[in-house]
Amino acid sequence: MQAQQYQQQRRKFAAAFLAFIFILAAVDTAEAGKKEKPEKKVKKSDCGEWQWSVCVPTSGDCGLGTREGTRTGAECKQTMKTQRCKIPCNWKKQFGAECKYQFQAWGECDLNTALKTRTGSLKRALHNAECQKTVTISKPCGKLTKPKPQAESKKKKKEGKKQEKMLD
Repeated sequence: MQAQQYQQQRRKFAAAFLAFIFILAAVDTAEAGKKEKPEKKVKKSDCGEWQWSVCVPTSGDCGLGTREGTRTGAECKQTMKTQRCKIPCNWKKQFGAECKYQFQAWGECDLNTALKTRTGSLKRALHNAECQKTVTISKPCGKLTKPKPQAESKKKKKEGKKQEKMLD
């Protein structure tokens, strides 16, 4: 009886040993498959960096649009592609739709030119757009308004009528 138990233990040990060897062989083949992948990455490095054009709105001068990208390389599979983009509608378009500036308060009115000016410094540029560091804008001065005498006289008339009613 002991001999049978001894043989069963040997069989179990042999089965466990074979399973262990099988697992080691499977792990080695999986690692060997992973080592082949870096060779594919070497081919991708032949391609140049993507160069993107400015965002062109689908309709109007802001909102959703597209931009085109190009890159160089003899063995690149893709040398051109299109990407969706968005131009914020609240940005000042006269300095480029992809440049945002932080503006100072309006300056005093220049009486010789009848214009007032302010400067803005670059706050943010989308997709490496070429933007000026500082910009200056000007606009016509508002008309200098004098207080209207009619408005004051109407108030005085109303107050006078109220006093008359109170006296009566």
